[in-house]
Amino acid sequence: MKNLNAKISTTLKALRQEKGWSLDTASQKTGVSKAMLGQIERGESSPTIATLWKISSGFETSFSSFIDDTFVDSVAPVHRIGDLQQLHPNDDKIRITPLFSYDKQLSFEVFIIELLPGCEHLSPPHQGSVIEHVVVIEGEMEVLVEGSWRKLMKNEGLRFNADQAHGYRNTSTHKATFHDIVHYPKQ
Repeated sequence: MKNLNAKISTTLKALRQEKGWSLDTASQKTGVSKAMLGQIERGESSPTIATLWKISSGFETSFSSFIDDTFVDSVAPVHRIGDLQQLHPNDDKIRITPLFSYDKQLSFEVFIIELLPGCEHLSPPHQGSVIEHVVVIEGEMEVLVEGSWRKLMKNEGLRFNADQAHGYRNTSTHKATFHDIVHYPKQ
């Protein structure tokens, strides 16, 4: 994968041009300041995961489109393996990688997310009708849904509407790893 900041910058510029949005309009649609969007576009700033979710929601596009170039043809078999990519250099508590990038035909993407001990990640609401499935594959964690934290153990899952504020946390002393399957409304 090429430089992650460059990929995010290029994608943001292309989406803004495609929609014909000014930085002011993009700021209004995403809830991210005009200054921050400009810094991201110029490659001067690396957005946090929460900021990148705000941007993808505002542009009504997938999160993985900002971090992965892989095209998924849902007809052909796809085998994916890769190193976990840390999206923000100052965040040493959460690691995320797209396992399967956004598939337009099926309207979903799959991530592997690692929460290190003490991690608490709060996510802003995603675009309307987005559904998440969280499936714990290692350790234990908690998911914030509808204002309360729900504990999940290995091999347990939770499905919820992600168009509300939600979050993930690891209060244990061991790493927690989960699959996050994100379903988008059909375009």
